[in-house]
Amino acid sequence: MTTHAGPRTTAPSALARCRESVEPALRAAVASLHPQPRRMASFSLGWCDADGTPSTGSGGKGVRQALALLATEAVGAPAELAVPAAVAVELIHTFSLVHDDIMDGDERRRHRDTVWKAFGTGPAVLTGDALFALGVRTLAGAGGEHGATAVCRLAETLGDLVHGQADDLLFETRPWTGPKAVGLADYRAMADRKTGALLGCAMALGPVLAGAAPPVVGALSEAGRQLGLAFQVVDDLLGIWGDPRTTGKPVHSDLRRRKKTLPVLAAMALDDTAAERLGRLLGSPGPLSTADAERAAAIVEGAGGRDFALEDARRHVAAARDCLTAVPLAESATREIVALSEYFLDRQL
Repeated sequence: MTTHAGPRTTAPSALARCRESVEPALRAAVASLHPQPRRMASFSLGWCDADGTPSTGSGGKGVRQALALLATEAVGAPAELAVPAAVAVELIHTFSLVHDDIMDGDERRRHRDTVWKAFGTGPAVLTGDALFALGVRTLAGAGGEHGATAVCRLAETLGDLVHGQADDLLFETRPWTGPKAVGLADYRAMADRKTGALLGCAMALGPVLAGAAPPVVGALSEAGRQLGLAFQVVDDLLGIWGDPRTTGKPVHSDLRRRKKTLPVLAAMALDDTAAERLGRLLGSPGPLSTADAERAAAIVEGAGGRDFALEDARRHVAAARDCLTAVPLAESATREIVALSEYFLDRQL
């Protein structure tokens, strides 16, 4: 397998390099939208304020688009080949965030109002729909011998995303204890579809367009799914213990919303007393007070839920690394993928 010449750099510079390659095409795609969803999409991506004033704020880290390019380099193809795939994945990811914030009632993301909070629920739904359609159209426009296969893979991923989000919403209606309670296996199946599927797709689309062998595409897809599971666990941890200056959300936000996240479910599975106490706290009617949220976080940590989740995230990163070493790939690009995954775990935890 041919490797790319020249020294590889750190994870932040790899993100910057990939963003530099993808952003012109991403901006051009968004510019094709109707003016109303175009402004809201630009706001969601961090390119402008709600009034349309250009902004230099954060529009996200660009992990998925970076993985799309790096996975393509890993199969010996030029990164440019994967730009339509990277744009499509970034648009689909942004669509999912816009709609998730509506369904979850989240008012803040990345230190600013969410799209629905800034513009209204109806316009935000429309913007999500526009991003969804634009993502599919962008990938379909890549053409080539393997373009149809790539579009089919994206369509399957979209089905997974909807399935996972539906499960996540249904979790809210299920009890904290008893035979109908959400278990760890339920959580993992949901997270694999809601988060893992899109990262798996991100790492598969470029290699598919490049005509990589099915076993190689499969290994890269599974590596992406494992990284997606790791990132979901990180989000769960940040949703309880994250610094609001980093997350842009209030502390204990997931506990206040009574979300059934991995640290909480693990604590309840590990410790019967903790399960009983958490069931009473989180299953009680009415809003959760600051004191109760702090108490719930302490119970989860004391029962081992935080440590369990940390180890689970690391296990998924290790599994992704195993996938990458199981098939012939360009070593330099593979190193960057591993460095990127470890960087985000270390930086956010």
